[in-house]
Amino acid sequence: MSAPPIQWYPGHIAKAEKQLKEQLGKVDVVLEILDARIPLASHHPQINSWIGTKPKITVLNREDMIPEAAKQEWLGWFQSQSEQPYFTNAKQGKGINTIKSAAQKTGITMNQRRSDRGMRPRPVRAVVIGFPNVGKSALINRLVGKKIVVSERRAGVTRQLRWVKISQEIELLDAPGIIPWRLENQHDAIKLAICEDIGEASYDNQVVAAAAIDLLIKIGYEQVLRSRFNFDFEPTETTGESFIQDVSERSFKGDKERVARQVLHDFRTGNMGKIPLELPPV
Repeated sequence: MSAPPIQWYPGHIAKAEKQLKEQLGKVDVVLEILDARIPLASHHPQINSWIGTKPKITVLNREDMIPEAAKQEWLGWFQSQSEQPYFTNAKQGKGINTIKSAAQKTGITMNQRRSDRGMRPRPVRAVVIGFPNVGKSALINRLVGKKIVVSERRAGVTRQLRWVKISQEIELLDAPGIIPWRLENQHDAIKLAICEDIGEASYDNQVVAAAAIDLLIKIGYEQVLRSRFNFDFEPTETTGESFIQDVSERSFKGDKERVARQVLHDFRTGNMGKIPLELPPV
């Protein structure tokens, strides 16, 4: 099964990116939200060039979906890159206060500069940037302390830019998910699709589920597949495609699409357990 390239750049994202760039001049600090299962694949390659010297807070959301050992590895790796990552579970509200504190700290420096120029202090202006389904809306709702933006487990829900007041000290620009106009790295694109961080219209479920199985076998999670689908197989002789074919014939009346959807659903909801699809580069 030859996989067509995964490309997804709907009109509202192109418009949002243009508006975001226009607003970045008014922003003091950028919160980049990454998916903790795929921190590198979910990093937008142009963000650093857009924001220049502005302070950036790196947030790895969905920390509940990776094991503690992987979290510690990423913590050490980001620190080795001179970044302090913050881990959150926006759904449950875990790690939110540390993000708030980090954003407020940037305001102290900003308002000191304003004071030196004879200007009055003002709230810190922050922007939340990330791929379409990494948990930005859930994070914003937690930061504000109430549901003010729609948060769903699918890509492309937020369509407009708008300012949200978090407290007397922080104002937040909620931006729709952004994605490069062209996904050059198809290995990363596959991971984004597996994690549901790009729109479903961009990929074929069976192709992505087969790639997910190949990846799970490669990183040593074949036992999870065995127990989840009650199907014993030899990893060295099995591909994602053959796994879907065999399981569909054995348990799903030949319905490969159902198997594919089940694989993706089980991974995305955590039914397979805590599985990181990426670990830091060696």
